[in-house]
Amino acid sequence: MCVCVCVCVCFCLFVFLLTLNSCVSLFQSLAQLEILCKQLYETTDTTTRLQAEKALVEFTNSPDCLSKCQLLLESGSSSYSQLLAATCLSKLVSRTSNPLPLEQRIDIRNYVLNYLATRPKLAAFVTQALIQLYARITKLGWFDCQKEDYVFRNVIVDVTRFLQDSVEHCIIGVTILSQLTNEINQADSTHPLTKHRKIASSFRDSSLFDIFTLSCNLLKQASGKNLNLNDESQHGLLMQLLKLAHNCLNFDFIGTSTDESSDDLCTVQIPTSWRSAFLDSSTLQLFFDLYHSIPPSLSPLVLSCLVQIASVRRSLFNNAERAKFLSLLVDGVKRILENPQSLSDPNNYHEFCRLLARLKSNYQLGELVKVENYPEVIRLIANFTVTSLQHWEFAPNSVHYLLSLWQRLAASVPYVKATEPHMLETYTPEVTKAYITSRLESVHIILRDGLEDPLDDTGLVQQQLDQLSTIGRCEYEKTCALLVQLFDQSAQSYQELLQSTNSSTMDIAVQEGRLTWLVYIIGAVIGGRVSFASTDEQDAMDGELVCRVLQLMNLTDSRLAQAGNEKLELAMLSFFEQFRKIYIGDQVQKSSKLYRRLSEVLGLNDETMVLSVFIGKIITNLKYWGQCEPITSKTLHSVRKLVKLSAVQFMLNNHTSEHFSFLGVNNQANLSDMRCRTTFYTALGRLLMVDLGEDEDQFEQFMLPLTAAFEAIAQMFSTNTFNEQEAKRTLVGLVRDLRGIAFAFNAKTSFMMLFDWIYPSYMPILQRAIELWYHVPACTTPVLKLMAELVHNRSQRLQFDVSSPNGILLFRETSKMITTYGTNSTIITHQSYYSLLEVLTQDHMNFIASLEPHVVMYILSSISEGLTALDTMVCTGCCSSLDHIVTYLFKQLSRSTKKRAAPMAQESDRFLHIMQQHPEMIQQMLSTVLNIIIFEDCRNQWSMSRPLLGLILLNEKYFADLRNSIVNSQPPEKQQAMHLCFENLMEGIERNLLTKNRDRFTQNLSVFRREVNDSMKNSTYGVNSNDMMS
Repeated sequence: MCVCVCVCVCFCLFVFLLTLNSCVSLFQSLAQLEILCKQLYETTDTTTRLQAEKALVEFTNSPDCLSKCQLLLESGSSSYSQLLAATCLSKLVSRTSNPLPLEQRIDIRNYVLNYLATRPKLAAFVTQALIQLYARITKLGWFDCQKEDYVFRNVIVDVTRFLQDSVEHCIIGVTILSQLTNEINQADSTHPLTKHRKIASSFRDSSLFDIFTLSCNLLKQASGKNLNLNDESQHGLLMQLLKLAHNCLNFDFIGTSTDESSDDLCTVQIPTSWRSAFLDSSTLQLFFDLYHSIPPSLSPLVLSCLVQIASVRRSLFNNAERAKFLSLLVDGVKRILENPQSLSDPNNYHEFCRLLARLKSNYQLGELVKVENYPEVIRLIANFTVTSLQHWEFAPNSVHYLLSLWQRLAASVPYVKATEPHMLETYTPEVTKAYITSRLESVHIILRDGLEDPLDDTGLVQQQLDQLSTIGRCEYEKTCALLVQLFDQSAQSYQELLQSTNSSTMDIAVQEGRLTWLVYIIGAVIGGRVSFASTDEQDAMDGELVCRVLQLMNLTDSRLAQAGNEKLELAMLSFFEQFRKIYIGDQVQKSSKLYRRLSEVLGLNDETMVLSVFIGKIITNLKYWGQCEPITSKTLHSVRKLVKLSAVQFMLNNHTSEHFSFLGVNNQANLSDMRCRTTFYTALGRLLMVDLGEDEDQFEQFMLPLTAAFEAIAQMFSTNTFNEQEAKRTLVGLVRDLRGIAFAFNAKTSFMMLFDWIYPSYMPILQRAIELWYHVPACTTPVLKLMAELVHNRSQRLQFDVSSPNGILLFRETSKMITTYGTNSTIITHQSYYSLLEVLTQDHMNFIASLEPHVVMYILSSISEGLTALDTMVCTGCCSSLDHIVTYLFKQLSRSTKKRAAPMAQESDRFLHIMQQHPEMIQQMLSTVLNIIIFEDCRNQWSMSRPLLGLILLNEKYFADLRNSIVNSQPPEKQQAMHLCFENLMEGIERNLLTKNRDRFTQNLSVFRREVNDSMKNSTYGVNSNDMMS
């Protein structure tokens, strides 16, 4: 008996000790997790942070993660450990493979709600993470049933107890609803879109209106009380209520997933079941009252809600209801304009400009003029717009909305049928004048203070000018008179400064800047003619403006030998384009008063004479601005009806470097500058084609400069010593010229002239160039592109006669070219070889590792060369093969460093030995891959990223040296940015090749490449890849 008792006591004691030991071990584990959390979020040491992150990732993937998360929430002493627990739980409930059981998710949901209710003063980021967890569980379980009850849909019931408690609890409850609305509104890439839309539609129909009604009721209660908004908690509650209301109004009701960047043209598709809320005037009045009663820090949210309310679909109301709603909306806008103090805040100002734009995007001018206070409101809006435009430096991104409003108002004038006066004839000239004068006045301030010039952002300038073109055409007489007055003043001052011997550079720059704006604006208002029915008097006004621009062009062109202004030249080209669209073409009456005025002032009687002036300008630009890519590319824009002009004939007969500097050889900064030559000769080829027919003499005359270039190259090749750089430049320029001509000659007759000219006389020269410079892509790529163009059956131009040998000859020459390139090139281009290599490295690395050293080195060498292949399939296959080799090598090295590692196979040991004997091979491939990603047009970036991580981990010291070399090659002001790019590349990357780590590195690499490209823009440093490959 005693023995039995002793045994029982011993057993109980043993169980107690085991339990005690387990508890001690568990708490030690939790303490270790808290230390890791602090290291992850607080330490500044990168190594420590990476080690902590690695350990926490392993914890997230561990089987006991769920139970430990609950213990962390219950017993954790730091906010960071609570954040870790909430984040891990979110990942667990979101996973699509092996999802948590329904009962377990219900328990987590209930636990989170209880946890938040009993701990209302958690750190803000912990509360947010827990609310996000609740929202995620609710969304993903929206259609889950338990005993025929949708257990996750009682969201308002879930938060009721929060709303009935303290202010802190109310904030949590409102934030839960706001986050849930936002979560359900956003598609999740890890789940099917159809499932997302099904959940969103169900939520919209069953819960969203109740949530919006609740938010409005709570806002009414808050506005009825004397809230102490200096109290942080009460301020926070009001902010969360406004966010909730805005999320409800911003919901994607019909599943259009509209891009938020363009939402200002969109209608809010409020469901019909919401009609009562918007027919009730107190809803709209609530938000206007809130705007005037809360601090400016919260006002932008109110205005954002009003923007959405103003955009409610028209069909929600009948005509009488819509008129009443619009009247309330306009009264609210009027009240804001009468008390504009809060609009000094940039965020308030921006949202209010959006609200004004919605007035016209959603309502017709005929409806607006019938509003009782319309005359006063349009006056206030006009004054507000004028003041805003005059303060051009304040919130410049908001001007778009104001101009959009006035553009739509002005465009509606011809169609308005209401008898009430719209008064736009009074106010649009004021808006036009404010825009024009403010842009002119900004020039001096920008130059004086070194501010960013809006003219540098051509996209923004063009957008504003498109809007102004319609506004300025309303009451065009006033617009034209203002432009004439301002242009004459600036042009006279400019001419006087040029004639003076002691003029300052600043004064000249100011006048050139003012004239640049005026030329842009004149071109815009002329282009706006298409929006209105024009009269003869308005055509005559256009003539006044055109005369002045052409006179200014003559003045600036006369100075190009000494100095020129790039922005003014671009403005001229913009003006020419607008003029061409409106006044050149068969639809233009030849008796237009514009041409009468041009004839009187400049002697230009018709469009042909005007086109001669334009072509003269094109020739001048190509002569003096050949090195300025923006001007050259815009100048070469195709122009019609030009062939008969003497200026065009001059270009067709004198296309040499003597007249067009960019056609020269010695003055090229680099080979990529020759790309515009293809565009130039495409334009010339099209012009030549108009009247070429079968005139071989005219063709031979046109080809004389190119014939001379071929003869010069042939002369160089016939000698043993020649200037290789000059020969390369001449060749590249020539083949680019020929490709432009070949592209333009899409008719059979003209193409045969070109083919007979180039074959057989000059094909051997191209073959010889490939033999000499097969290893220089800058030379081979243009030649091969020319051959590709010659064999392109564009418009059936290669349909030779049955008895003609030309098809065979062209095929033979092309085959010879390919063979020459392939035979001489050291890059293996056979896809079958690389396909075999990819399979071997994927499934038979042990076999590869067992090969003789020289065979292994040959395989690595061929992979290294294949990485730079022009064939994307070859390059991608090499990346895959390299990834398998690097992964194998990394695993073997990792295994060899472990203390209890199993003995390494003989072939693995041999492979490691080969790599250690020849580290330069792996280092070279690291350099090649990184070089392609940074400096070249990398079309298979994902494939490149896979081996790159392994290459970096195997050669960390070499990678550091390579990084420093690239950083130091940048200009001093860009070195810090480049260094930061490399830091961000390895941010969060662990020292392993697990799939998750690889995916993170691939994402980092995409951001890295974009940031590096942005950093190196306008910089000639550090670019060691020849961009002729593109």
